[in-house]
Amino acid sequence: MARKGRKGCDCQRFLRNNWLLLSTVCAVVLGIGVGVLVREYGKLSNLDKFYFAFPGEVLMRMLKLIILPLIISSMITGVAALDSSVSGKIGLRAVVYYFCTTVIAVILGIVLVVTIKPGVSQKADEIDRTGSTPEVTTVDAMLDLIRNMFPENLVQACFQQYKTKREEVKLTNELEKNSTTVTEEPVTIVMTTEVLENKTKEYKIVGMYSDGINVLGLIVFCLVFGIVIGKMGEKGQVLVDFFNALNDATMKIVQIIMWYMPLGILFLIAGKIIEVEDWEIFRKLGLYMATVLSGLAIHSVVVLPLIYLITVRKNPFRFAIGMAQALLTALMISSSSATLPVTFRCAEEKNHVDKRITRFVLPVGATINMDGTALYEAVAAVFIAQLNDLELDVGKIITISVTATAASIGAAGVPQAGLVTMVIVLSAVGLPAEDVTLIIAVDWLLDRFRTMVNVLGDAFGAGIVEKLSKRELEQMDVSSEVNIVNPFALETTILDNDEPETKKSYINGGFAVDKSDTISFTQTSQF
Repeated sequence: MARKGRKGCDCQRFLRNNWLLLSTVCAVVLGIGVGVLVREYGKLSNLDKFYFAFPGEVLMRMLKLIILPLIISSMITGVAALDSSVSGKIGLRAVVYYFCTTVIAVILGIVLVVTIKPGVSQKADEIDRTGSTPEVTTVDAMLDLIRNMFPENLVQACFQQYKTKREEVKLTNELEKNSTTVTEEPVTIVMTTEVLENKTKEYKIVGMYSDGINVLGLIVFCLVFGIVIGKMGEKGQVLVDFFNALNDATMKIVQIIMWYMPLGILFLIAGKIIEVEDWEIFRKLGLYMATVLSGLAIHSVVVLPLIYLITVRKNPFRFAIGMAQALLTALMISSSSATLPVTFRCAEEKNHVDKRITRFVLPVGATINMDGTALYEAVAAVFIAQLNDLELDVGKIITISVTATAASIGAAGVPQAGLVTMVIVLSAVGLPAEDVTLIIAVDWLLDRFRTMVNVLGDAFGAGIVEKLSKRELEQMDVSSEVNIVNPFALETTILDNDEPETKKSYINGGFAVDKSDTISFTQTSQF
């Protein structure tokens, strides 16, 4: 009887702890089933399809709504809770991890696509083109990335990104000015050809703003702002407390959104299945899709867990299971930034990663850590070269590797941003940029899987950085405890004239002491 009672309790506890994950999985299965049935027997018009997917659209809007307050509050509180030297070390470790995993992903993708050769058996003319090619220049895209790191207007950065575009300057030559009559038609054609051959095109750069949160600019500002208020001591504690409260309130709102998530995901995936018109393209690009998906699978099941196991010495798959809700959400909504609220919740509540690490590492990772995108771009570039019967030498493959790594860092954490960076990679090795339209038809599906890999890489990164920073975090905890228990135990420094002088000390929201005898206490932060 005791065993039966214990089993019943364990089952109830499991359901209580994982009800959201289980209901989301059921929603995915139901969504696929409903989508297939409605597609076959519903015969919906385009307007009906739009209305059918409305509950899914509401979920996306709710998640995007919470991105801004979450990134701002988590970054500022995370950085402010750390000493400036500690935050520098943590940031360096995170960036090194992101760079290494991205390079490994690119190399893995190139090895697979060169080995499997998905484009050798096909020609570019056999595949239907869909969509249009984004107009992107490599140099301008990289400069725009730097410009967006320093937005002109912080409020505008909350809903718009800066973007430059090249426009050709029309130059009038003397021939066009003086010609009043046209003689024989063949002569005109020859003259025009000669003029065009000897003329250099002039361009001007035109700046404009496009819709979308400038996440990179906000992160840079919040990083600096957090460091500054962390160093301000008691004066800055008011702001630290405010952003702590904002972060807690935001996470409460995330919990409310979680209740709606299964319903939203059901209609989101069903609506996408109904929306797809040509399933034949999946057969034509089947080998290409298999190459990308196998690369993503190897990276997420072998490479990332192996790095985590070597560094942390814990079971990586148990850690990944703790992130299951975030991974499933990323798979359904294909946006690492929109998944960020769920990623925070899973990392902190399920895997118990230190909040000082998650608040600092995860927003940065959602912006610059794009393992799946880098692998996808490397595979797609070589695949397009194979379709066009172009031989890629070692130099061009290295160029693809470097460009895919750099471009993936610049890819914003929004759906299908990889297509824009894909054009940059193709242009770097002289491949036709318009051939990106060959793979747009299946990009919506691959985008979901590579986003899931991106989120998994962010989560493993938080766990690894926490392990590597354990000593610094423990020292901060000990220092904070000592100062709270015995705040009158003040450190003194002996100057050259042998007069003891009280050192100004502010550690993690503890207390502040100036050179006079006045001691002012502040409320300790939750860290």
